[in-house]
Amino acid sequence: MNDEAYRQDRRGVNEHATPRFARKTDLEMRIGPYQLKNNLIVAPMAGVTDRPFRMLCKRMGAGMAVSEMVSSNSLLYGSEKTKRRANHEGEVDPISVQIVGADPDMLAQAAQYNVDNGAQIIDINMGCPAKKICNVMAGSALLQNEPLVAQLLEAVVGAVNVPVTLKIRTGWDKANRNAIRIARIAEASGIQALAIHGRTRACAYTGDAEYDTIAAVKASVGIPIIANGDITTPEKVKFVLEQTGADAVMIGRAAQGRPWLFREISHFLSTGQHLPAPQVGEIHRVLVAHVHELYGFYGEHTGLRVARKHISWYTKGLAGSAHFRHHMNQLESPGEQLAAVDEFFAEQAQRGAQLHYLEELAA
Repeated sequence: MNDEAYRQDRRGVNEHATPRFARKTDLEMRIGPYQLKNNLIVAPMAGVTDRPFRMLCKRMGAGMAVSEMVSSNSLLYGSEKTKRRANHEGEVDPISVQIVGADPDMLAQAAQYNVDNGAQIIDINMGCPAKKICNVMAGSALLQNEPLVAQLLEAVVGAVNVPVTLKIRTGWDKANRNAIRIARIAEASGIQALAIHGRTRACAYTGDAEYDTIAAVKASVGIPIIANGDITTPEKVKFVLEQTGADAVMIGRAAQGRPWLFREISHFLSTGQHLPAPQVGEIHRVLVAHVHELYGFYGEHTGLRVARKHISWYTKGLAGSAHFRHHMNQLESPGEQLAAVDEFFAEQAQRGAQLHYLEELAA
């Protein structure tokens, strides 16, 4: 697509010329009364950003981690899954909990429920593209109904005495990009920070993130803007902050199996230099501690199964990992799982003191 065709395709974003920012990529970020230690935020990911993962990412350099989304359906409050998601014991402040729903009263009640259970920031999901969420007119489906967006945001902001944030996409589809209008509604409703995944709902996770759309939103409102989408390396973080003028970045899939990415980014933004690759021994210890935390959080039966995907992410791209992951997924006891991890990292240590990823084995 040439530049003129792209400009025509963007419609709603063209309400304002998109600026280009020559911005210092400092690490400061504040949400309401909370001064984050930096502007690197872990994205809420269903089935991933549980308490053990959030705490790990914070220990390894993230300024904040948003919980996986919790349904506003009050009937779920008593379920074990909901209780786990509302468990923030030992978690470093600030504690941000994401809620999803399409009824203002229920969403407000869900916000209050989570504040009563320790949430210090409430995040509202209007970005999830999953069919099961959009089919009940929640998540990114709400971007099609701007009056309802205003009602939902005002209801939640009015129900709690903590900061409320919002996550959106750039619009429902390429013909209906309305991120600027949604951002203005959010600001008027009292939302204190806005995260934008740089794709429409129709794009899901395909195509390139629309950083110019995020820049246009940043130029249109005064609340902090958090850029999300395709942010995978320290260099990409620097580029996105400069290109969009965003106040922070939100990182999701790139942190799966690589929670030390946050300290690498922080170091790069502060010094312009890369940290050396982590030591095999350190990451072995990090992974084993993470797995033990999963066993304790979920119980051994469920924890074993949750640990499988994390172990797979940690080891993806390392020599011999394809065979290891296949074997590991057949194991049915914590002892066997931990022994397999120990053996794998012992083999990695024989190849060198530092982790070494082989791109051809990353699939």
